[in-house]
Amino acid sequence: MGALAEVLSYLITTLVSFYLILVILRFLLQLARADFYNPISQFIVKATNPPLKPMRRIIPSIAGLDTASLVLALLVQAAGIALLLFISYRVIVNPTSLLIWSLLGLATAFTKLFFFTIIATIVCSWLAPQSRHPALMLLHQINEPVMAPFRRLLPSMGGLDLSPILVFMVIHVLEILIHNGAHASGMPTGIVIGLN
Repeated sequence: MGALAEVLSYLITTLVSFYLILVILRFLLQLARADFYNPISQFIVKATNPPLKPMRRIIPSIAGLDTASLVLALLVQAAGIALLLFISYRVIVNPTSLLIWSLLGLATAFTKLFFFTIIATIVCSWLAPQSRHPALMLLHQINEPVMAPFRRLLPSMGGLDLSPILVFMVIHVLEILIHNGAHASGMPTGIVIGLN
């Protein structure tokens, strides 16, 4: 791969990853019924509204899930994979493989996003336990639907919350399954956004 192709691959990976995270966060904001008046939420909404508004006219919500956001995330992931494959290998991938790889990449993006947001929440709870910063409030709102079931499983430990350990174990198991699925599907390494 030449220098130009490498630079293009880097730029595509960075931009697609950033926008993919925004779209996933938009989905999670609605799923968690997070505060849409939070300034960070407002940024996410404004950044994702241009493609989502027309898509919502075609793709209805199913069981309260923002399916348009999920479809947009899948399309962003697929576009990134297709561009990277074409730039790196001059290959146009068949639609079935592209769909499978996009689903695997999207699943990995979700697990990584939860992993890092939970880590950030834990660190901030130690450093600034009473902080009302908009980012921390948003992290808490996004993580709470995932953390709450695990908190109910564990007995009270006198103020010590061990539920993140269980969540991290589940995330790691899911990542093992996703990586094995990626290997079984013949996915080229370094191409799927979020799977690296």
